[in-house]
Amino acid sequence: MKSNEKLTEYLSKIIDSASLEILIPEIVNSFEFLSLKKNEFLVQENDVCNYFCFLEEGILQHAIYVDGNEKTTYLALKNSCTAALQSFLHTIPSRKNIKALSSCRLWVIKSNDFKSLLKNNKAFHQFYFNLIENQIFLIDNYRIDLLTLTPEERYKKMLQNEPNLLQEVPLHYLSSFLGISNRHMSRIRKLIK
Repeated sequence: MKSNEKLTEYLSKIIDSASLEILIPEIVNSFEFLSLKKNEFLVQENDVCNYFCFLEEGILQHAIYVDGNEKTTYLALKNSCTAALQSFLHTIPSRKNIKALSSCRLWVIKSNDFKSLLKNNKAFHQFYFNLIENQIFLIDNYRIDLLTLTPEERYKKMLQNEPNLLQEVPLHYLSSFLGISNRHMSRIRKLIK
């Protein structure tokens, strides 16, 4: 049996309400353990995403193809949640791939259980609200950074906020995520150490 201690801690941190702590075990018990090997997919484009997941360990790349070129749209890191959310919630084909960039330990929940918790468990409702709110803040900041920061400034910000990414994520995925060409990224790395 895999320990779900990190999932419990994560839920508690995001929910951030002592009065709702008693409802967390019901949430945790609705999740199942799933492991992905490097390069395995959580979901592929045009398939339905079956899981909402907590990423206990590893990195998941969200990517799309534009004119035959892979573009990284998001990197889900350990101790975070992810899914092809629209596909998951509405049972429609995903517009993106979600692939393991390393071996991943996940805690996953299926759509029916997710929707039941959302409707019937106040702690899970609070968790989801807080999670989505935080994601909106991150997306907003990311968009503003793409428009206002130079590639060098975006790279420096990544080094400051997520220094381990350089060791954990291949450079071409990082450059795609930061909106920087591979060639320019190589020049930036030589200039900024």
